[in-house]
Amino acid sequence: MRIFNIFRGTKGFVSTWERVLRFRYMISEQAKERCRILAFWEKHGTEAVEEAFGVKRRTLFLWQQKLKQHHGKLEALNPGSKKPKHVRKRLWDEQVIEEIKRLRWDHPNLGKEKLLPEVKKFCTEKNLKCPGSKTIGRLIADLGGLRLRPGKLSHFGRTKVINRQKVTRKPKDFKALYPGHCVAFDTIEKHLDGARRYVITFEDLYTRFSFAWSTTSHASKAAEEFFAMCRELFPFSCTFVLTDNGSEFKKHFNARLQELHLTHYHTYPRTPKMNAHLERFNRTIQDEFIDYHLGDLRTPSVFNEKLVSWLEWYNCDRVHFAFGNKLSPAQFMLSLDYTKLPAECNMTWPHTHH
Repeated sequence: MRIFNIFRGTKGFVSTWERVLRFRYMISEQAKERCRILAFWEKHGTEAVEEAFGVKRRTLFLWQQKLKQHHGKLEALNPGSKKPKHVRKRLWDEQVIEEIKRLRWDHPNLGKEKLLPEVKKFCTEKNLKCPGSKTIGRLIADLGGLRLRPGKLSHFGRTKVINRQKVTRKPKDFKALYPGHCVAFDTIEKHLDGARRYVITFEDLYTRFSFAWSTTSHASKAAEEFFAMCRELFPFSCTFVLTDNGSEFKKHFNARLQELHLTHYHTYPRTPKMNAHLERFNRTIQDEFIDYHLGDLRTPSVFNEKLVSWLEWYNCDRVHFAFGNKLSPAQFMLSLDYTKLPAECNMTWPHTHH
């Protein structure tokens, strides 16, 4: 027998059901107090209850009736909702409502603050009272949100809603546990004489081994080629790849990761702290190298030649705060006891050509 979930796709049902499960057996302090009053009433009578607690006789019978109807469960004595049966409704001229609908149709998802000047202009022309921005927001909510989602025409001739492409986000509690567990990529953009130059950066979060390369292209193909260089240079296989949501890490770059069966993590929008290690390296490479060689960026080959020399010193000799200012990334990798690394860590030293 097949079981169908009739509530699938119902907005808010899951959260409401979880709340029901959470509070279904909750007994409030007021319910406990009412239970004690009923016990006192049974022992000492109505007059004593009225004098001690100020509770009327009819209220006591009402509580007793609720307990019987719910088979003695104390949840029956929880206070109910005090919301009025008849509440006030917002009464605005129908022309104002129609204008808000029209504006939201012509300009999908325009906010209440942006709608206010347009609505005010309309109300002035029609000599109508104009609602404030907060009231406009409430009116939109009363009308069901008036949200429009972009759609497309399917090959069946039906209109389908275009859903945003979901990407895998980096878990907030994620921590690199071994070399190659997670490597990060980012891009530094520089402007020179009206031209743009890009420096793509790489860092292994565990060993702090870093690499960078200058390019004139911001395309995903350039990022894919840079990733291939990093795989040749970094002596460990990668498990997770962390990037921001930039276009250079889409298409060819992402396709290459899928071919290698690597998990591509994305940071949340406008949240650089989720890639804090590489952002720190970006600041370091700019403060210690790029800002002093901006002229060389006009010719990427010249810039990269000098950059490689600096990166060799950075990875092999420059001590890092992460290692107590005692070891460089290369020295840290050599000091690792590979027999104690997790089983997921596969050491793959690259083949070098002489």
